[in-house]
Amino acid sequence: MLADITRLELRLRRRSTIGYAAGMALYTLVVVALYPSFKNSTSLNGLSGSTAAALFGVTGPLTSPGGWLNGNIYGNFFPLIMLLLTIGYGAAALAGQDEDGTLALLTALPIRRRTVLFQKTAAMALQALVLAAAVTVCVLVGRGFQLTISAGDAIGISVALVLMGLDFGLITMAAGAATGRRGTALGIGASLAAVSYLLSSLASTISWLRPGRYLSLFYWSVGNNQITKGASAADFTVLILVGLCALVAAVAAFRRADIN
Repeated sequence: MLADITRLELRLRRRSTIGYAAGMALYTLVVVALYPSFKNSTSLNGLSGSTAAALFGVTGPLTSPGGWLNGNIYGNFFPLIMLLLTIGYGAAALAGQDEDGTLALLTALPIRRRTVLFQKTAAMALQALVLAAAVTVCVLVGRGFQLTISAGDAIGISVALVLMGLDFGLITMAAGAATGRRGTALGIGASLAAVSYLLSSLASTISWLRPGRYLSLFYWSVGNNQITKGASAADFTVLILVGLCALVAAVAAFRRADIN
């Protein structure tokens, strides 16, 4: 049973995973193909710098390659789809199956609970990687549409987004293991993600929020202009440490959980 649970989870969610990846890939291709038509529209740059633009993740000139990708993909839609996938899975993986009564059958098998959780985490990571790979390939195709983004920067920010998605997914999974309620876990994960997004995006226009951006996982993955200057070692360190802490919390909560 080394990876049976992971394979089963991926099989059950193959349609949604393919749907997320295909839909995001199509959207990304449209965005990169439209760039040549807007790259000389300097009036678009007047949109950046406002609070309204910041709410949509637009923090730089939209006519630059990095600004175009950040304002249309990495600053908003890509993280949204990633979090829909990971937070949704995190809420369903333990609390959802507990409410359905299927988790009791799984934990009755001769396998440790932490192994169950590790395999479910692996399934979540693989789903997130499929989504990130689809977007990254389409962004690199954009270099044929005058989007001069280096492959290293595109891959780096995608990896950072995968780590952020896993962080929130694991936090949601831990909340589900602790409460046994899918709705509660979903609410906790989504609320924390929303606060994190607002802290990162609004900090660029509201001065008193700027110190708080360091508490935002969005800042460490996409909110510090990673699409242009690349994700740093500090970004990866913070995201990995938060994920490890969330994983430890999930293991501890699941070990004590009273399975229905």
